[in-house]
Amino acid sequence: MGVAGGGGARAGRRPWQVVVLGAGKIGRTIAAMLHDSGDYRVRLVDRDAARLQGLPAGIVGQAGDPAEPAACAALLAGADAVLNALPFHAAVGVATQAAALGVHYFDLTEDVAATQAIRRLADGARSVLMPQCGLAPGFIGIVGHDLAQRFLRDGGELLELRMRVGALPRYPNNALKYNLTWSTEGLINEYCNPCEAIVDGRQVEVPALEGLESFALDGVEYEAFNTSGGLGTLPETLAGRARQVDYKSIRYPGHCAVMKLLLNDLRLRDRREWLREIFDSAIPVTQQDVVIVFASATGYPAAGTAGTAGAAPLTQASFSARIGGADSPAGHLNAIQLTTAAGICAALDLVAQGVLPQAGFVRQEAIALDAFLANRFGRRYRSHPLQETTA
Repeated sequence: MGVAGGGGARAGRRPWQVVVLGAGKIGRTIAAMLHDSGDYRVRLVDRDAARLQGLPAGIVGQAGDPAEPAACAALLAGADAVLNALPFHAAVGVATQAAALGVHYFDLTEDVAATQAIRRLADGARSVLMPQCGLAPGFIGIVGHDLAQRFLRDGGELLELRMRVGALPRYPNNALKYNLTWSTEGLINEYCNPCEAIVDGRQVEVPALEGLESFALDGVEYEAFNTSGGLGTLPETLAGRARQVDYKSIRYPGHCAVMKLLLNDLRLRDRREWLREIFDSAIPVTQQDVVIVFASATGYPAAGTAGTAGAAPLTQASFSARIGGADSPAGHLNAIQLTTAAGICAALDLVAQGVLPQAGFVRQEAIALDAFLANRFGRRYRSHPLQETTA
């Protein structure tokens, strides 16, 4: 077992043995990224053997059901790390087996309850338990924490931290102005569950689909509204240290109103499985998508840090990016595949290199933004020609 960390094969260590659970588009992308780096030996697991056909040479496919505890333990035996790309309801069961075996655990869940349960498992753990390693939650928390620290370090004051993320079709052509780009279950979960925020310095819950706002980026009109899970552990980290912190999903104008009709007026929030079947059968998947990331922080930097004598003026810092898909040896990767897989692969890589803690619960904000963007996987957030960052 390689739970002691280190620099991976690039530093002369043996390649890590990694299990990726779930052979959907995200899972296959994660497996390919890790395999192509040369520093990881990858085994891709799915309970449907048909989904393991056509894997690139060097990636081992294995049929098995990670939802069954004994089978999951057998699948993880001998691994250094497991990357869980299964639906959110599988997170706690897999993390339980990983913690018992001393296997580093990473996932993409947006589910707040699952993350809290995994955190409890981390007490006394021999390995890292690091959920929420994707785009949002994940990368946006790294960005938000970096912006916040520009004001909080050395005694400054953070007033507002606003984070906005969207995975959108480039060419929407339905009333929802939306195409499926990732997990339908995860999408519905975000639209139905309570959302964490900081309001007037207190950590609170606010309802999903509320807080509607309109704005424009690069001449394109968008709307944004509350969705669950995108902040990860950041509200807890910043509680009592910031006056206002929130996260909202970006969509094209009109999307929120249609979702309220479906979920509230037609009461489909009480029939989530039915809603999932409707979405999967009626909303097309697209490879032509774009990921939009925008975050801004407002406050007063510590005196003397703004290049002026005396008290610093009210200041804003921001980060923005537009990221499109890219071609790879395994074929075209859409933007959500690219960004989600890059996030979890970077988290694993930083643990393997000893940059992050080697045991216990690790929050996304433990990753410095500069370290993430310099990482061979994380740099995908800044290398695509559609991207643009400002600070």
